[in-house]
Amino acid sequence: MTCRLLLSALLVFCQVAAAADAPRIVTLAPHLTELVYGSGAGDRLVGTVEYSDYPPEARQLPRVGDAWRVDLEQLLALKPDVVLAWTTGTPDDLVARIRGLGLRVVMIPTFEITDISEAMRRIGEIAGTLDVAAPAADQFDARFVALRKQYEGAASVSVFVQLDDQPLYTVGGRHIIDEIVTLCGGRNVFADLPQIAPVVTLESVLAIDPQVILSTDDTIVDPASQWARWTHSSAVRAGTIYALDADTMTRPAPRLLQGVEATCAVLADARKRLK
Repeated sequence: MTCRLLLSALLVFCQVAAAADAPRIVTLAPHLTELVYGSGAGDRLVGTVEYSDYPPEARQLPRVGDAWRVDLEQLLALKPDVVLAWTTGTPDDLVARIRGLGLRVVMIPTFEITDISEAMRRIGEIAGTLDVAAPAADQFDARFVALRKQYEGAASVSVFVQLDDQPLYTVGGRHIIDEIVTLCGGRNVFADLPQIAPVVTLESVLAIDPQVILSTDDTIVDPASQWARWTHSSAVRAGTIYALDADTMTRPAPRLLQGVEATCAVLADARKRLK
C-alpha cells in the first residue's frame, strides 16, 4: 500500500512539474493555432491573432492583433515563452521587433503539404508534446500518401481557382492550392504566374476557357450563378463549377486533407460531366 501511495504521489508530482515547465505559446496566424492544437499543445496557447477560430476553443483565446499587425504591449502582457510566426507570412520587420523585446520567435514554414506534418513535429518538440504530435503527424502523412496514390493517373482537367471575385484573385504555381489541384489530377491554368495569389482579368479566364472552376470565395454562395452569363464557357456548359471551403483549402494545417479530399471528389465528378 505504501509503495502504491508513493508511486501515486510521484506521478502527481511529475504531472505538476510538467505543467509548470510547459511553455506559454502565442501564435501569429490562424493555421499556426490549428497546428498547435493538432500537436496536442492547445493547453499551452495563451494568445493568438484574429480569425483563429478552429478548433472552437481557440475562439476564447486573447487576441494580440492580426497576421500582419501585433499589439506589442498586449503580447508582452501574455508573457509568452515562445511566439510562433509564419515563414513568408509574418512580416520580417514585425518578427524583428518582437525579437527586439527579448522574446523567442520560431518561424514555422508551410510551403508544401508535407511541411504540415514536419511543423507538427517541430511544435511538439517546442511544447513538450511530441508523444501526441509525432503519431498525429505520421497519421497525416499516411492519409496524404494514400490520397496521392488514389489519384495517380487521373485524367487531367484544366482548372481555374477563384479566391475572390473583386478583384479576381487566383493561385499561382507556388500556392499550396496548386499542389492540391495537381495531386487530384487537375492543371492550374495560371500555374506559370510567379505570384502566390495573382490578380487576373475576367477576359483572360474566359480566353483560357478552363474545364473546371473552383471557388473558395466564402462571400459567393453560388459561384455557378455568378458565371452563368458566360454561356460559351466550357465549365458553364458542363456544370463543372464548384464551391469549396476556404479554410480547409488555404490553411496549411491538419484540416487541409479535408480540402484535398473535397477537391479530388469534385474533379472526379467533373470528369464524368465532361465526357
